Amino acid sequence: MLAAMPDSAPSPLSAGGPALRDGGDACPGTLRLHRADDGALARVRVPGGVLSADRAEALLAAAGRFGDGELHLTSRGNVQLRGLGAECGGGLAELLAGAGLLPSAAHERARNIVASPLAGLDGSPALGERLAELDALVCASAAAASLSGRFLFALDDGRGDVDALGADVTLIADGDAFLLRIGPGDEVFRIPVAEGPRAALRAAEAFLRAARDSGAWRVKDLPDPVRSELVRAVGAAAGPAEHRPRPRTAKAPEPGTHGPGDAVETTPGSGAAPETTPGSTDAPETTPGPGYAPETTPGSTDALPDAHRHANPHGPAHTAAPANPPQAPPASAAALAVDVPLGRLTPGQWRLLTATARRYGGELRLTPWRGIVVPGPFTGAEAADALGALAAAGLITSPDSPWTGVGACIGRPGCAKSLADVRAEAGAALGPAGRLPVYWSGCERRCGHPHGEWIDVVATPDGHRISYVRGERRDPPATVRDDPAALAAAVAAARARAL
Repeated sequence: MLAAMPDSAPSPLSAGGPALRDGGDACPGTLRLHRADDGALARVRVPGGVLSADRAEALLAAAGRFGDGELHLTSRGNVQLRGLGAECGGGLAELLAGAGLLPSAAHERARNIVASPLAGLDGSPALGERLAELDALVCASAAAASLSGRFLFALDDGRGDVDALGADVTLIADGDAFLLRIGPGDEVFRIPVAEGPRAALRAAEAFLRAARDSGAWRVKDLPDPVRSELVRAVGAAAGPAEHRPRPRTAKAPEPGTHGPGDAVETTPGSGAAPETTPGSTDAPETTPGPGYAPETTPGSTDALPDAHRHANPHGPAHTAAPANPPQAPPASAAALAVDVPLGRLTPGQWRLLTATARRYGGELRLTPWRGIVVPGPFTGAEAADALGALAAAGLITSPDSPWTGVGACIGRPGCAKSLADVRAEAGAALGPAGRLPVYWSGCERRCGHPHGEWIDVVATPDGHRISYVRGERRDPPATVRDDPAALAAAVAAARARAL
């Protein structure tokens, strides 16, 4: 059954300020769907983004049976199904539960966990065991069922990628220990690895107690004195505090091959990263989603293969063509990484990814940057063949695509609040890959906006407003009226700005 969804609270970047518990938790799930102009929307939580091939097939079956057939990635490594029928809720829940994707009905919107997608694949520490333990602990905690759909856990392998996402509770691998971070602060607490997942759960339960009076959804929404006391109380049980600034931004896995020795340690205080979804504010759900497209005349599909000139209810047809320069074949690879244009996967693309996973490592890892990592191992020839097939299917296998770093909310026609078809506009404004990611929003809610350092493009009644964002700070905006050429030039200049 489709449950009515109240309007979600405004993004912290909008004039509405911090999101408080005054209108109910509007974040969608699989048991509580969200009404959109293109049908109902379900968000399926995938802790750590880790999907077995069998569960990936179950998601495709759900999208085909109940929705429009496509699968949409979020910046928390979750999956959204769109175009759902109003009465599909029971059948959808039954299908997902049977596949192990709904282990606890009470906790289905609380299982928000992101993890470093290359953990254990490129010389970095593996996190799978701790990820499974944390998910099980959350599902076993009666208190955790009260966490909002916006509350976020993160497991970082030490490179700083998901630490930069601004999670509420973060565990950072550091040698034989975890560093526990509460909210956005620079203090961390060193704890034994074996105690990490339970310490993370205890911190979340402590947050719920601290939030009773304020009605805060997330740690950052707590009044300053309350947040400070929460960090102090959690730290008192964990041990002495250490100073480790949270990375400002985080680097997503580059499209292509990855192997042992590729892991890069980030210097504390630097790095790269982003983070809701169409029609709801789960403000931590999406980052600039890289996409694919050749250099074509804006708005034209003349240069595209026939296979890519298909009807597209959620964006322009020209967003379906790849631009993947030839790459030298690797000697071997532990994993492949691909980016997904604007986070939207067709049934054929999803089938190919699932088949590739089943042939090699047996799983897919959905990243918080709307990409996918396919663990191996692969020989050099196998990696080259697999990447070639994925590129031919329209996925990004090279970091040189003009769509790299480009993201957008669902926009028109899927969202009634949107003032523009921002996905089509993003495609029309494509240019050389910029230093900074860019995110296009159809209204002030900025559903799915990234975190960290990025270019914010918002549709307004008079045109578009472009801002440079660094964490909670933003430069004075520039306004561009309804002039596509001027808009493309302004976005390109903003993305190319120096540090």
